Amino acid sequence: MIRTPLRPLARILDARAKGENPDAIERENIHIRHEQMRDHARQRAEGRLLILGFFFLCAFMVVGARMGMMATSEPREPRAEAPGSVIHAARADIIDRHGNLLATNFETHALYAQPPQMVDPAHAARELVAIFPDLDEKELLENFTGTRKFLWIKRKISPEQMQAVHEIGDPGLLFGARDMRLYPNGALAAHVLGGASYGKEGVNAAEVIGVAGVEKYFDDYLRDPANGQLQLSLDLTVQAAAERVLYGGMKLMNAKGATSVLMDVHTGEVVSVVSLPSFDPNRRPRPEATGDASDSPLFNRSVQGVYELGSTFKIFTAAQAMDLGLVNADTVIDTRGPLRWGKFRIRDFRNYGNEMSVSKIIVKSSNIGTARLAQQIGVERQRAFLKKLGMLEATGFEIVEAAGGKPLLPKNWSELSAMTISYGHGLSTSPMHLAAGYAAIANGGYKVQPTILKQNGPRLGERVFTERSAAEARRMLRRVVTEGTASFGEVEGYAVGGKTGTADKPRPQGGYYEDKVIATFASVFPAHDPRYVLIVTLDEPVDTTGDEPRRTAGWTAVPVAAEMIRRVAPLLGLRPGVEPAPVTDIKLTSN
Repeated sequence: MIRTPLRPLARILDARAKGENPDAIERENIHIRHEQMRDHARQRAEGRLLILGFFFLCAFMVVGARMGMMATSEPREPRAEAPGSVIHAARADIIDRHGNLLATNFETHALYAQPPQMVDPAHAARELVAIFPDLDEKELLENFTGTRKFLWIKRKISPEQMQAVHEIGDPGLLFGARDMRLYPNGALAAHVLGGASYGKEGVNAAEVIGVAGVEKYFDDYLRDPANGQLQLSLDLTVQAAAERVLYGGMKLMNAKGATSVLMDVHTGEVVSVVSLPSFDPNRRPRPEATGDASDSPLFNRSVQGVYELGSTFKIFTAAQAMDLGLVNADTVIDTRGPLRWGKFRIRDFRNYGNEMSVSKIIVKSSNIGTARLAQQIGVERQRAFLKKLGMLEATGFEIVEAAGGKPLLPKNWSELSAMTISYGHGLSTSPMHLAAGYAAIANGGYKVQPTILKQNGPRLGERVFTERSAAEARRMLRRVVTEGTASFGEVEGYAVGGKTGTADKPRPQGGYYEDKVIATFASVFPAHDPRYVLIVTLDEPVDTTGDEPRRTAGWTAVPVAAEMIRRVAPLLGLRPGVEPAPVTDIKLTSN
């Protein structure tokens, strides 16, 4: 207990009154002050020790809690991660134009192992190989008995496989919940959807990322939880019918591959697009390291396949010549052959006579007559027109593969190039390019942008043909079916118009095969009031039903396209009707 001294002066006066020595009293006061200072210092030191002890206790509690959490948490493979990185597994659904599900998420599990906790590694390895035949028992056993503390076994397993692993009964085999991407329709629309895989992974979550098709093109959109479903322009029912017909036609015509594009001519919406051979995006195959990439089922022929599409290009030449006022449908053109240009000769499939009208050139598919039109148009005007039509650059179709479908152009666009391009040789484009070009003819002369997204109404671009030229071109296309090379393309009630194209297939080392072709039929229907464009292309077809093999598009691609129109037109809501009588004198307002 601290003593409280009297005031020094009062104490001295009091001492003198009592006869005491004042110096002794002063020394006593000094001693008392020293004791007070020592007491105060001791109290301050004790307080500091108490505070320091409290901080040490808190630190030990935090460390202990952290060690407890680490001891009870699930292990995962070490990886370099940015600070604060989080695995986002959520991914939006993809639906067709009517709301039918094309892609969604499905809850599943991953299988992993903690070898230090395993009781019988040899038994576990043997049983796992029985459940998953693609695993290697020897490799599993080496990993289970080695130094590894963590091992992925399967990134995703079915409920049945999970139960079978449970029955092994080894505590070192563990499961982690996660989402997987599910395509409920299997291979249907596989090249559009593309597929998904896992990015960053943990034992209880995995990042689902797009690897091809719209899944990759719209990856950021699909991974953002703030966005809703991604709605495509595809019609699931039409897509299913188109795939069945095209597959049957490919087999019937002995083709190695096939593709089709069905497009709305006013919006550019692709209602159906098929590329064969195909694959199941639920089990997307790995790209082949060797061989021709175009033979892979992953190859999308509709946008990645750039081909010389043959005589389907002739209608563009005729329409441009009419647009420029150089000719009209009845203008007579010199078709005497062969047409000579230097050392080169341009010939027709048959001798069509010394002269034909422009309309007849398209109906009979004369190379010489079309080349004559190209000479009148000229190199610069032809190139500018095709650029305006979108034939000289990638289509911009919203799947990642479309960017690789850039047309192959001549190095030197000479007059000879212009002549051969006029009938579909010397310039390679994709079937999607061709569909967009024919849509411009069908809708009255406006360019359209191919799209895989559902649109709310017409979406027309700049004008590339006058309305009169487009109408005349449609009349020619209708006559190709009723009088010309596409007679097998007639579908009762739907007034099909179109143009055939048979192009020799180029060799990889240069030149062309003598017995391999790319056969194409580009069609519009109904021709008098077009709603849709359909492109069908067969790779190396050959019809063997006759006495001799037949490879031309009229015998191969046209019947397949006709059957497809017959199947899908009712699904598109088109009712069979009576075609109006042909108009001989078209009077339209100019634009």
